[in-house]
Amino acid sequence: MRPSIFRAFRRGSLAAAILALGGFAQAEPQHGIAMYGEPALPPDFVSLPYVNPDAPKGGRIVLGESGSFDSLNPHIRKGRVPWMLRFYAYESLMARSWDEPFTLYGLLAESVETDEARSWVEFTLREEARFSDGSPVTVEDVLWSYETLGTVGHPRYLGAWTKVAKAEATGPRSVRFTFSTEDRELPLILGLRPILKKAQWEGKDFTESGLTEIPISSAPYVVDDFQAGRYVSLKRNPDYWGKDLPVNRGRANVDEIRMEFFTDGTAMFEAFKAGLLTSNRETDAAKWDLQYDFPAVQSGEVVKSLIPHQRPTGIEGFVMNTRLPQFQDWRVREAMITLFNFEFINETINGGALPRISSYFSNSVLGMSHDPAEGRVAELLQPFAEDLLPGTLEGYSLPVSDGTERNRANTRRALKLFEEAGWTVQDGVMKNAQGEPFTFEILLSQGSSQHQAMIDIYAEALAKVGIVPTITTVESAQYKERTNTYDFGMTYYRRGLSLSPGNEQMAYWGSAGVTEPGSRNYMGMNSPAAEAMIETMLTSTSQDDFRAAVKALDRILTAGRYVIPIWYFNASRIAHSASLKYPEHIPMYGDWIKYQPDVWWVEE
Repeated sequence: MRPSIFRAFRRGSLAAAILALGGFAQAEPQHGIAMYGEPALPPDFVSLPYVNPDAPKGGRIVLGESGSFDSLNPHIRKGRVPWMLRFYAYESLMARSWDEPFTLYGLLAESVETDEARSWVEFTLREEARFSDGSPVTVEDVLWSYETLGTVGHPRYLGAWTKVAKAEATGPRSVRFTFSTEDRELPLILGLRPILKKAQWEGKDFTESGLTEIPISSAPYVVDDFQAGRYVSLKRNPDYWGKDLPVNRGRANVDEIRMEFFTDGTAMFEAFKAGLLTSNRETDAAKWDLQYDFPAVQSGEVVKSLIPHQRPTGIEGFVMNTRLPQFQDWRVREAMITLFNFEFINETINGGALPRISSYFSNSVLGMSHDPAEGRVAELLQPFAEDLLPGTLEGYSLPVSDGTERNRANTRRALKLFEEAGWTVQDGVMKNAQGEPFTFEILLSQGSSQHQAMIDIYAEALAKVGIVPTITTVESAQYKERTNTYDFGMTYYRRGLSLSPGNEQMAYWGSAGVTEPGSRNYMGMNSPAAEAMIETMLTSTSQDDFRAAVKALDRILTAGRYVIPIWYFNASRIAHSASLKYPEHIPMYGDWIKYQPDVWWVEE
């Protein structure tokens, strides 16, 4: 696709192109846009609610990363890039508030407008918006960035661009995107595209710019220094154009963000203990409790902070492939979940420190109730009542063991479920009426030692009821190939879910994935009810309807008993220098993208 306005730009006839545009229905420009309803903050808001608007400026934060990098351009397909660059060194038309499910406020754009159907969106640039070299951010830069990223950029940008029918200038500082398909998320998705300086790339190959060209942006930070594979230093731009905007007040407080790279997590932890790093996130709950007692912690130079969040847990655990006949009966899947002694496994691996995932959207305002469905949720599910699995309408909760290794009560319950599904223990082996043994393959990827530890415990429990699975560990390329073709009985499964779920839900749970290879529907579920809930989500115009549809979908997924859930992290564990501070008010998303160091500050 090549929007017509680019031809006008190339002829040097921007003014003529703008005059040629017209006939647009008028809409009211707004300071922000929410996925549903209105933004929580008024047009005259002072700052985001989770920042310290009076935070001092200065100091530095040094963070560790495992691995290496060979590129500084996060917008192209090639190369390994320090992940932070995408978020700290570049700026978009709108900025997210992490205290709302999906709401954007003006950043490079002073206003946003769209029609009721959200068939188009228009952004008006701030007159004062500047790149780090002092040049103004123009409509031409915006349109070039969108087309370039949407055609030759990283694949993350391609999907939304294919839904843009027309991109055009509607004024000296305004651009409009008209969509070719109904998708209420698109105005927000486009508001988050990074804006680059077109003139920087004249006569250069954007797709090959690894370390040879550092993209010029309008963000608070610029790349100051780097050594390939070793470190990257971002310095706060003292002339940053947007430092006084309400959406930026209390943010970008530290003068330097430095990322040091290490061969592995062990080396990085030792560097933190030695004082080379000033902050370290820990994802191992047992390690957090047992190994963070080194001298700097004991002296108070390093403090341990737990930062809670209200994000959905998503689903993580071991998925059963219902394309195989042995997993098509829900009672078998419930029995398999019942035999997974979560309480004992959690105690063995994590010291019992982590809570269990109870549903796909648990820990959030979108999570299902475990009681009978009521109100709008029940209304949405009722047309499908005859086909819904037990527990969807009535309420469903995961089985809980007594915490001991024997797990006797749950084992008895599992045997009863197997019997109801036509499987009994015969001569020490679980068999069906035809004498065929219940067997399947558990597929694991090399290097997943924690997954292996869980499966080893689980296999012992299965052996007690006459089930001996084949456990196969393969290297990553073969693992990807086999999961792409659903060549497994059970495997590790993780799907992160957000507070603003949208089109990706059909890719996760849609029936096309039952036969099409490479989908994320590992379980092979085929549920018209689930697809109807997703459709309701995507077309809802109210927050209440949207939440009811997600809660109904959560019930369908959870009561489907497709995945044996494990634990989730309900708080970020961050050990950091005592001089690093963060606001008392924690946003809904908790420690999320750009939280640290975006709203942190240094207080010597």
